[in-house]
Amino acid sequence: MLISQGHTMSELLSHVRGPSYCIRSENVKCMADCSSFVSNIGNSTDASKTDTRVISFPSLPLKTTTRMIMQRLHLESSGSGVQCYKRGHRVIVGASPSTEDATIATAPLTKEDLVAYLASGCKTKEKWRIGTENEKFGFEIKTLRPMKYEQIADLLNGIAERFDWEKIMEGDNVIGLKQGKQSISLEPGGQFELSGAPLETLHQTCAEVNSHLYEVKAVAEEMGIGFLGIGFHPKWGVKDIPVMPKVNLDFSSEVDMIRKFRAGLALQPIATALFANSPFTEGKPNGYLSMRSQVWTDYDNNRTGMLPFVFDDSFGFEQYVDYALDVPMYFIYRKKKYIDCSGLSFRDFMSGKLSPIPGELPTLNDWENHLATIYPEVRLKRYLEMRGADGGPWSSLCALPAFWVGILYDEVSLQSVLDITSDWTPEERQMLRNKVPKSGLKTPFRDGLLRHVAEEVVKLAKGGLERRGFKESGFLNEVAEVVRTGVTPAEKLLEMYHGKWGGQSVDPVFVELLY
Repeated sequence: MLISQGHTMSELLSHVRGPSYCIRSENVKCMADCSSFVSNIGNSTDASKTDTRVISFPSLPLKTTTRMIMQRLHLESSGSGVQCYKRGHRVIVGASPSTEDATIATAPLTKEDLVAYLASGCKTKEKWRIGTENEKFGFEIKTLRPMKYEQIADLLNGIAERFDWEKIMEGDNVIGLKQGKQSISLEPGGQFELSGAPLETLHQTCAEVNSHLYEVKAVAEEMGIGFLGIGFHPKWGVKDIPVMPKVNLDFSSEVDMIRKFRAGLALQPIATALFANSPFTEGKPNGYLSMRSQVWTDYDNNRTGMLPFVFDDSFGFEQYVDYALDVPMYFIYRKKKYIDCSGLSFRDFMSGKLSPIPGELPTLNDWENHLATIYPEVRLKRYLEMRGADGGPWSSLCALPAFWVGILYDEVSLQSVLDITSDWTPEERQMLRNKVPKSGLKTPFRDGLLRHVAEEVVKLAKGGLERRGFKESGFLNEVAEVVRTGVTPAEKLLEMYHGKWGGQSVDPVFVELLY
């Protein structure tokens, strides 16, 4: 995931804008030398990992499996990150180790503090970075069955020993790896997820992915394990699989955040169509080109969706905080235990009215954890997280960040997208989100098809990449071919299923999309 990296506190806070949450760098006071730390609160957290509809590993204790799901919210931020700022005469320090004691507040948090937390993500353009995540479904090559935990542990240990990764343990069980600013996490469905470092160019992000896949394959092949490049598992049931790779991008100010948020939300259905590759569930066609998008559509309207209020004139950091305050909570982390707070709101917590811990008040770590359990198509933390596209084959892992970087990191492309989408109604945006998972680029839209809009958007993304000057436009070849033909990756898989696969089994996909 993309996080704020390499800034002194003065640099980080000097870019916060707006009279209601302006933080002056000269007021910063820390319990440590902030300039020597990396501010990485919120690194690589994925809300889908808290879905309770997951499988347990047969030989892994249920308690550990449950802890593993929640630990995912802390895993990649277990370093020495510190965020701090001064509110009046009260000092708030936020660090990222996975303990409830990592954040120390000498006074109750206020709504102003929560707004300031989001606003502290602002950074100047030269410090914008690209962060990616990707999940891979591991399976036994001979049986096509999901890996057992013993196999996963052997794989993690093998990668750690051969390629010099640091192990992350849960008791005696290895549940992840760290190496520099990268991390590998273990998912409850048996997936491996790479959370990449914040990098400057698409060449760097693609090289990172290639290196990671080489390392995983080098160890996995010796064990008879393969990994599948698809956004939703073709044989396991919906109830068993939490998924979603993401692209995460920076903003320079509240105004820049708003523009990127709106463009990102409007274009999520197009991204879903371009990268749709999940037409199978439980061993047969499921009627969707993108099963992942349908899962989120059906999941929980309180914490998912297209967020129409983002397009209101009043939208900004404060309005997102108001939204998040009322999204039902999942849990809090206290004394190395996860306490169920289902149905209660963070607003209740702010008032000391959280019934499992009456009278106790939240910390910034609690706020960070809560933000990670909200799953709209674009998610705001101290960066913007694009969530609308499925994972897929090796080539698309580089194409997805290229699509978003070309649009959101170039002013000409960004403004052009905002002009194109400015008169789209909330009903039209929701219609696209609802229909695209089934009909892809063939979705009717106004006087044509979504494909026609996608053609224009991909051209804008290519132009944006060319203007960046890093010779990155070639990474868009994958999606350029999709819009040229109008055939999505999912539709190609369906053609093979009904054609050379014989229409009887989806098992050939394990060969077709093997990493």
